[in-house]
Amino acid sequence: MKITDIQVQVFTYKSKQVNDSEGHSHPGPEHDAQQALLTVTADDGSAGYCFGSPSSLRQPVIDQFVRPELVGRDPHDRELIWQGLYKRQRGSGELLSDRVLAPVEMALWDLAGRKLGLPVWKLLGGYRDRVPAYGSTMCGDEMAGGLATPEDYGRFAEWLVNRGYQAIKLHTWMPPVSWAPDPKMDVKACAAVREAVGPDLPLMLDANHWYSREDAWYIGRELEELDYYWYEEPMDEHSTSSYVWLANQLKMPVLGPEMAQGKFRTRAEWIVRGASDITRTGVMDVGGIGPSMKVAHLAESHGLACEIHGGGSGNLNVLGAMYNGRWYERGLLHPFIDYDETPGYLNSIIDPMDSQGYIPMPTRPGLGEDINFDYIEEHTVEAA
Repeated sequence: MKITDIQVQVFTYKSKQVNDSEGHSHPGPEHDAQQALLTVTADDGSAGYCFGSPSSLRQPVIDQFVRPELVGRDPHDRELIWQGLYKRQRGSGELLSDRVLAPVEMALWDLAGRKLGLPVWKLLGGYRDRVPAYGSTMCGDEMAGGLATPEDYGRFAEWLVNRGYQAIKLHTWMPPVSWAPDPKMDVKACAAVREAVGPDLPLMLDANHWYSREDAWYIGRELEELDYYWYEEPMDEHSTSSYVWLANQLKMPVLGPEMAQGKFRTRAEWIVRGASDITRTGVMDVGGIGPSMKVAHLAESHGLACEIHGGGSGNLNVLGAMYNGRWYERGLLHPFIDYDETPGYLNSIIDPMDSQGYIPMPTRPGLGEDINFDYIEEHTVEAA
């Protein structure tokens, strides 16, 4: 079997989410947003699919870097292909990012699963058929009745508990909110949520990633008093020594890294230097499913938990095959957004949650996405 073609379709769909100047998602008016579908096709007619960002899966990047590495290869040689793409990254002028590697590699996993009639988490080894979810909020805003005040966070936390979430993670206020960042306001929001949900529900904070050591330490000490479960990304993660310092200052677990480049190698450095107590990975952060499993096993070999950053089909399949990750991150959530609404390009969402807060593993072959191919064809604006 040989790969014969790689295609990217950019299409429009209706969305009620907008991004601010810093890239954070918030509710907004319904508008036409864009998504990209990457398709890898083999000579026997087999195909694998993965969604990605149109800004990452640009045709010049596919033509210059991806197509030469894939066409003519056996699609089952995922590690060989991934290593080839990885080696091309250095000379790509940062065009061949991990957010290109990830959907390409996941499309290969999807092809294999569809060919064999098995979900990817089964191909990876299979550990569980469901996973508990935590509700992950959007960042704070200045919308009346949204997430503008600590009290707003408290009310929303009550709704999340009633919906069935077994834990909650806050994203608090970040620029361009006019008065942010403000560590004391972050603490007030965390306190309001703890008061709303009681003493037993696990709570986490993903703080502003530009805080100083002093502000990060202040927030961390307050979170310890509130019995928070973990503390995530209060500072720039490229300063590993800052996280070594913070982890040594606090009794509560520090989680990371999330966005620091370097894939499993950077995670290894954080582990051996003691920069975090819980390791972080995610398919879009480290370049795919295979490298995410490497991070999970790396953490496991050091006796550490490994929590997955973000939701989606790739991360869900990784969770289905790993032992040392507890939670699925479901979101981002907001009082004005119906997360359970199915977008037009899908027939059903990948992560339906039951009333007890559990997400079932996909049963469809491959990544398990229930793709509405007719909708995508009708709304395609660019294909190559």
